Amino acid sequence: MTVPARLSVVTVGARDVAALRAFYERLGWTTKTPEGEFAAFPLGGAVFTLFDHELLAAEASAGPAPGPVPFKGFTLAINVEQREQVETALAAARAAGATVLAEPVDRDWGGRSAYFADPEGNAWEIGWLPGASFDERGALIWPF
Repeated sequence: MTVPARLSVVTVGARDVAALRAFYERLGWTTKTPEGEFAAFPLGGAVFTLFDHELLAAEASAGPAPGPVPFKGFTLAINVEQREQVETALAAARAAGATVLAEPVDRDWGGRSAYFADPEGNAWEIGWLPGASFDERGALIWPF
């Protein structure tokens, strides 16, 4: 057996699940999970979840949770259908309380992107990739 080439769930260890949940709800994302130490947001083919940082560290056998760091070594990405939507989506994130890390720029790989951080410093990229498309669920179809 091989490991399937798919990403189904991204879980972020949150120090304040309620505050991060509220942030993502202000982005317009919906969840049907009850208030508590966990929240799940369906995102067009994958699920983004928030789980209490300490509980996640214990579950993953990672030992004690480390303190906050400037860059955590990963980014999450939201791809959009049109180049101009990078600015629109970044403005919506800013209005919801995001911290802009990098304003929109054309990238040397041919696309356009910007970065923001949620209230706990998790970095998100908003990107437009030429040739990419999306299925009926909103899942990215990589162009190559």
